[in-house]
Amino acid sequence: MDINEIMKLIQAVSDYGLTSFELEEGNIKIALKREKETVVLSGAPAAGAADPAENTSVLSAVQTVSAPAASSQPAASAAEAPNIQSTSDNVVLSPLVGTFYSSSSPDAEPFVKVGDTVKKGQVLGIIEAMKLMNEIESDFDGVVEAILVNNEDVVEYGQPLFRIR
Repeated sequence: MDINEIMKLIQAVSDYGLTSFELEEGNIKIALKREKETVVLSGAPAAGAADPAENTSVLSAVQTVSAPAASSQPAASAAEAPNIQSTSDNVVLSPLVGTFYSSSSPDAEPFVKVGDTVKKGQVLGIIEAMKLMNEIESDFDGVVEAILVNNEDVVEYGQPLFRIR
């Protein structure tokens, strides 16, 4: 498989909002995954509204929440999004889709913990994509203020991983 084929696969995974993708070439094995969409209701119907479908305040409160891969925005929970922007502008984003690992092996210490001082270029974690381990390096000098993903989480392109102050 050459680099152009790999780039096409990465684009297809992104375009179709997949949260996971596997490929084996010998005897061909392909596994694709996409999380289901869920509907979240926020707010309560106004008092006296007999039919919620007629209540425009309820209709405007319905939001469709889909898998992070289906969104063009970086995937962060609603609670994390304000913290990312209000606390620090130094956010390390995922450069690719894959599985995040906080250490080099399951029994090893994490590369960094909250409160650790880091230098620009220091390894913060690893993202595995198509059996390749890609080191994620700090773009900033500073202190790790927050780790925004858990070990073995599937991450998306542009998803916030670390906040550095």
